[in-house]
Amino acid sequence: MPADSWSEASMSTGSRRRGRRIARFAGAMMIAALAAAIGAPATAQTFDDPFAYCAAVGAIDTPDGRYAGPKMPDAIAHGLKSALGMPEDAPLEPLRENATWRCMAGRVYACAFGANLPCAEKADTSRSPTSAMGAFCRENPAADAIPMVVTGRATVYAWRCADGAPAIERQITEPDARGYLANVWHEIAPPED
Repeated sequence: MPADSWSEASMSTGSRRRGRRIARFAGAMMIAALAAAIGAPATAQTFDDPFAYCAAVGAIDTPDGRYAGPKMPDAIAHGLKSALGMPEDAPLEPLRENATWRCMAGRVYACAFGANLPCAEKADTSRSPTSAMGAFCRENPAADAIPMVVTGRATVYAWRCADGAPAIERQITEPDARGYLANVWHEIAPPED
């Protein structure tokens, strides 16, 4: 290959590499500028206090990497114990192991899992009966109530059978601002110092 040809090919390959590096750098700079323009922090702040964390993040269904405290902080377990009307001397361990918390509107909300408490499910607001409800009502045409094992525990309605068909009896709860059952989630106030 003549010297001029090698030089042009080498320059062409080198130029392409430099062009790709410049493009990647420009892209990274544009992302950084966009993040700065919308007020995104350069590094995420971490929190070990769930109340400060929720005040900072606003709303999140599951604490993320910015929360660095215990999975179920004692302050939340104590607040949930009070919200559930449990005796003062009731142990916290069941709540530490069988409850969850999240942030909504900058505040802490907690829910204790139980047989009919679907803490992790969004509320089911459908007014259309499921095929399982239809089957139940065909077998129990005058049932005063369709069990939650049939309706699903996340429904906002109490269902019954009317002439062999599922029917809504009444609305028993509503979804909260994040879509969860409002009647199983409790706002937890920060402990008083």
